Amino acid sequence: MARRGQRQSGATRTAPRSRRRDRDRDNEGIIPVLARAVREVEAEAQRGPVTRPGRTKFQVVALLVREERARVKADGSSTEAQRNGQLSRLDGVATILAKTAARDTSLLVLLAEDALVSDAARSLRRQLLIEAGEEPPPDEVDPVEAAAATPATTQRRVVPQSVISRQLANPFLTPDFASAEPRAAHPRRLATWELIGPLLTSFERAASGASACMDLPEPGSLRAPGDLELMPHQGKLVSAVTAGHRTFLLADEPGLGKTAQALLAAQAANAYPLLVVVPNVVKTNWAREADLWTPNHAATVIHGDGDTIDGFADIVVVNYEVLDRHVGWLGNLGFRGMVVDEAHFIKNKASQRSQHVLQLSERIRARTPRPLLMALTGTPLINDIEDFRAIWQFLGWIDETKPGPDLMHRLEETGLTPIDPGFYAAARTCVIDLGIVRRRKVDVAADIPARRIADLPVELDDAVGRSIRDAERELARRLVSRYQSALETRTSGVVVEGIDHDLVRRVAGWELADTTTTKTGENVFSMVRRIGQAKAGLAADYAAQLARSVGKVVFFAKHVDVMDVAEETFAKRGIRYSSIRGNQTSKTRQQNIDAFVNDPDVSIAVCSLTAAGVGLNLQVASNVVLAELSWTNAEQTQAIDRVHRIGQGDPVTAWRIIAAQTIDTKIAELIDSKAGLAARALDGSDDEVSLAADVQVEALVALLTEALSASV
Repeated sequence: MARRGQRQSGATRTAPRSRRRDRDRDNEGIIPVLARAVREVEAEAQRGPVTRPGRTKFQVVALLVREERARVKADGSSTEAQRNGQLSRLDGVATILAKTAARDTSLLVLLAEDALVSDAARSLRRQLLIEAGEEPPPDEVDPVEAAAATPATTQRRVVPQSVISRQLANPFLTPDFASAEPRAAHPRRLATWELIGPLLTSFERAASGASACMDLPEPGSLRAPGDLELMPHQGKLVSAVTAGHRTFLLADEPGLGKTAQALLAAQAANAYPLLVVVPNVVKTNWAREADLWTPNHAATVIHGDGDTIDGFADIVVVNYEVLDRHVGWLGNLGFRGMVVDEAHFIKNKASQRSQHVLQLSERIRARTPRPLLMALTGTPLINDIEDFRAIWQFLGWIDETKPGPDLMHRLEETGLTPIDPGFYAAARTCVIDLGIVRRRKVDVAADIPARRIADLPVELDDAVGRSIRDAERELARRLVSRYQSALETRTSGVVVEGIDHDLVRRVAGWELADTTTTKTGENVFSMVRRIGQAKAGLAADYAAQLARSVGKVVFFAKHVDVMDVAEETFAKRGIRYSSIRGNQTSKTRQQNIDAFVNDPDVSIAVCSLTAAGVGLNLQVASNVVLAELSWTNAEQTQAIDRVHRIGQGDPVTAWRIIAAQTIDTKIAELIDSKAGLAARALDGSDDEVSLAADVQVEALVALLTEALSASV
């Protein structure tokens, strides 16, 4: 956490700290501070769901426990007795963390290897270290202090020369602030009500089986350029823009052409210049799509400091990673529209990229009468309903504390308050009518072909497979031991006949919490990775067979070493392939994509599940091989939808490689049995909400339950 954006896995403090106080007293040092903080989070969890500040505190305590454990073990100046005493106290804090996470399992995602550490968490960590009498590392800067350091901030910002040329060419470029529509005064009847919480809750309580999609007009006579064909569902959104609608949460399922809809919407609204904020992996694709769908409006892509951009272009594409360098001049360019692709990237409002996106949106709304604002995402909800908050704020539907004028006016017109029975259904409708557009593939089945997922069990019968099954049995034995120990030390007097399934779930939660705070022993994550490595050759063999029999194949893997094995297999067999990875330059990446799409001799695209799971159009293939399982159905779906897209003329089959007689099979069953939160909140489904942490806990529950059943 010493550097902004650093992930948990790199935030360890193994070196001795300067100015450390004497640790012989129990009431001094970092451990008492952590103990007090974790008790506060535990008390909050006992009262109900943990709030955002509490979640931040939970994550910071877990990180500091991990760091302190590593420091104590490496401290050669302490006696063994002193080290054991400190480790025992740290175990006590870790136990409370595990119990708290078992009570509120949504906390478990904060302990994952890839969990982002927010500015708020970094600030709290610094505060706790200072409170413990320690001096934070010199490269660790307080976010508040960093924000105040204007010289450093200014030095980081850039203004490309071509942008300066554009400003000089048109001194009237920046709009007059007075041209923006005045904000309406808030009505009095609902002025004293807290409304953001009920508005969010309405998408959980008031779905009533109805999909969340505003009424759209029938598609007009808009014609796509060249040989391109605009699908009816795409035409409906463009018609809504033509009729005057200007804000959209376009949450169509992946593969339904959201990029084209956004570009044509900007053209219909004449929302130029248009700012498009996207993940790095798709920014080149956005420029290519703009050339296809709106060829009369030049697009430019910002790379690095923007030295190569066209300052006079109508469409400016920038990726989240470099937005901080350009947010200054972007805010002053006079954009009349803004599109945020993969908008779930801004769900964490404490992150720098979210703050920059919200800042730009606010400037555009303040300076431009009725700008076009579009948030695009096929997975608008990743963790919980709170993920809506940042997207709604970007669109201007709400601010930090209350609904915006338009939404407040609509709520006033209902004549209801949050205590009235019909409020939640009416509130949900009010928000949807502001511009939520959600179409599933089943809703536009005539536009796209069907797809199916076919599981392909494989046997791991070599030495690696045997070692994996041995490790799985060892993990099961550890879970059984924890379960039995918890039964023996239970003080409540509760006796459960047979297996205590509530205790099983708690034990699974403790195990997962320990897995993410300590790095010793086999755990569910390392086991799943080993399974992926063991399946790599088998999955590559099957992909090679498919390529020879049916043509082009897309091969997805989660880990680099699995991709390496696959590529070695294809090379040995004389099969040409393209590699699409996260560490490639945009140019190399696009060359490899083009080779797979255009060269008939390139049979297989070997893709990283995380780097190539969004933003690619690989519909030249109709077969997908999933060499490794994801922890969520959404990630798996994103990968398949690189092939199952508009324009695909053949049925799509995803071949999922599953290691038989291992935890792989349990994970596959859990992924299939869980519906995403988007289905519940947007599609009107009553299915259970599923998170990555849910699947991880449930996999451990299944493993422990099976072991206990076998021992009876």
